[in-house]
Amino acid sequence: MTLQKPPARAVVFSVALLMGGCSTFSPSPTEPAAAPPPSAAPAPQPPPAPQPPRPPQPATTSAWKPLVQKAQQARDRGDYEQALVLLERAQRIDPESAEIYLQLAQTHRARGDASQARATAERGMLFCVSASQCDALRALTR
Repeated sequence: MTLQKPPARAVVFSVALLMGGCSTFSPSPTEPAAAPPPSAAPAPQPPPAPQPPRPPQPATTSAWKPLVQKAQQARDRGDYEQALVLLERAQRIDPESAEIYLQLAQTHRARGDASQARATAERGMLFCVSASQCDALRALTR
């Protein structure tokens, strides 16, 4: 029995198939990357419409005002601890109210704590909106 030699083309073809199945295609560094088709590019988005300026928001509700009134009553009768508790609760409702800072500073001063009154008044000056509030807080910083 004699073995027949396969044709050279068949051998080259088989080797090429085997080699091609074991590798992945990646473009060579010298080949430019293919550009995506024009239909696949996202259309540029128009800039967002400018938002109209928001009107100034009113200060938080006056829910803290009854607490300030009760604190003033407590301070007038000499119950400084109760006044401070009420004012701190009011401050949690509106932490940027200069009026609450003014009341806190006045209570600290009435209690005899001048340094705390001064520090509280200085902080309150960051939030004062009227000249009378600013003047009252400024007077407590001296």
